[in-house]
Amino acid sequence: MNERPLQHLALLLCSVDGRRPEACVTPMVHALAASALDCRVELHFAGPAVRLLVQGVADTLYPSPQRDKSLGDFLREAAAAGVELRACSMAQAAWIADSETLIPECAGSAGATAFIARSLDPDWRALVY
Repeated sequence: MNERPLQHLALLLCSVDGRRPEACVTPMVHALAASALDCRVELHFAGPAVRLLVQGVADTLYPSPQRDKSLGDFLREAAAAGVELRACSMAQAAWIADSETLIPECAGSAGATAFIARSLDPDWRALVY
């Protein structure tokens, strides 16, 4: 019996931020879909997108006019599904104040080298948003 090998997917959020929440939700939905397909998934937040990991920020942003589910809800759902949320260390230094706290669902830091290593690894696929 041939078992399908575990798939790995790294998604980089770098061109999306809280100014356009409707654009932020797509990588989160893709992460959830990949996780549902038994894929190991990492969401990497770089540039201003790292602000989505600051406690309270994503909870105030809604991707649709109905406001039925915040970006914070999507992040918690992704983390509960096993998606790793990673903050770029350079972005943290530039975009997050020392007095701010990251959400508990954040699995820690991963810089540019970590994401590039994922995208060069033949066992991983990478998408950039």
